[in-house]
Amino acid sequence: QVQVLESGGGQVQPGGSLKLSCKVSRIITSVFNSKDYAWYRQAPGKQRELVAAITRGRTSYADSLEGRFTISRDFAKKTVDLRMNDLKPEDTAVYFCNYDRDYWGQGTQVIVAS
Repeated sequence: QVQVLESGGGQVQPGGSLKLSCKVSRIITSVFNSKDYAWYRQAPGKQRELVAAITRGRTSYADSLEGRFTISRDFAKKTVDLRMNDLKPEDTAVYFCNYDRDYWGQGTQVIVAS
């Protein structure tokens, strides 16, 4: 059974940075390399929204991020990372990793506050 586990959340001041990691377990390297991944977030009282994705090897981002986030794969660790810079209070949310469209992690909380 595939497992998806997020880590790296926490509280940070506005303007700060965080790196989230998504570990996908129980898959072989060739499978990890070929699948699609995405990071979503859900703020209190709002719907879950797509933040960034890797689809057929290409990255894409929500327009609202203004280039502050970067999604990447670490092939050695088999993780999918989300680097978030210049964080704003409106980035506060639970961030979820999605693997191959069918698998979700439990989420990791990000709070941006002074």
